[in-house]
Amino acid sequence: MNNFKICDKIILIDKLNYKGNQVDIYLSTKKDINLYDLEKLCDSVGWVRRPFRKVKTAIEHSFLIISLFHVQNNSNVLIGFARATSDHAFNATIWDVVIHPDFQGKGLGKTLMVQIIQHLRSADITTITLFADPQVVTFYKNLGFILDPDGVRGMFWYPR
Repeated sequence: MNNFKICDKIILIDKLNYKGNQVDIYLSTKKDINLYDLEKLCDSVGWVRRPFRKVKTAIEHSFLIISLFHVQNNSNVLIGFARATSDHAFNATIWDVVIHPDFQGKGLGKTLMVQIIQHLRSADITTITLFADPQVVTFYKNLGFILDPDGVRGMFWYPR
């Protein structure tokens, strides 16, 4: 059972400067993400497209979803996303951390990660892992993540 509150939206950052305007950034932990908006967000950072049905299944089976958005013309504009899977007892793995390029460099990636870690810790998860591309390892190190201290390397199996 998740101990954290599932919320519609809460204001996370009041009046962030964006293209000369002040926008409020909201956080949501609801799983009903618009898949087209998520695909558009992932496209903005150059990620390979994944089939909607698989993305939908991944989201439905995730332990935690956190999305960041602002409101423009009475519509939510998705600008950040992360999810975590878990064994619901000890371990969680963070996946799919993404911030729209227009909002990078404003502290939103760090804020998103702090929020997901806080939510996982409030659910009494003690070990949090993630996989990082080489260009973002320093970002995660600055958040307190460490390279595997035992020198054990993750192993992967991919279909041939």
